[in-house]
Amino acid sequence: MRSAARLLLPLAAAGLSAALAAGLVAAPAAASASSAGSAASAAETWEWGPTASSDTKGWANGYVRSGSSGLRIVGDLYDAGGARTCSWVKIKWLTDRGKYRTASYRNCSQSTPRTFTVNAGYMLLAKAMVCRGSATRITGKCSRWERVWTQGG
Repeated sequence: MRSAARLLLPLAAAGLSAALAAGLVAAPAAASASSAGSAASAAETWEWGPTASSDTKGWANGYVRSGSSGLRIVGDLYDAGGARTCSWVKIKWLTDRGKYRTASYRNCSQSTPRTFTVNAGYMLLAKAMVCRGSATRITGKCSRWERVWTQGG
């Protein structure tokens, strides 16, 4: 009986070591697949809006996405106003160096949304305001500043 156990023990150990070797070979492949998945999901996205003008004839919504060069604010501006009027969106953000920057976009189409993109870089805060205006400037009926993104939540 003891001799039979002595014969089976090395075979079991060999089978166990082969299984461990196969597991060790498979483990790095699984780890590299999971790290590739986390690299693909490294870009985070935060949605904002909708923000409407005070007369509700213009509104905007969108998202903020992180990337390798900072943050990008992307949105759609809608216009439901009458002839000779436009909707405007004004984006204001605070850079990591303490300076405010602004960007304005207009949509006068009354039927199709206009997509806008702001490459804000590394920022601490971003706000949006939707207004009504003419084809050349904002004339009024603005919403309040709505927070689009804030560092830390």
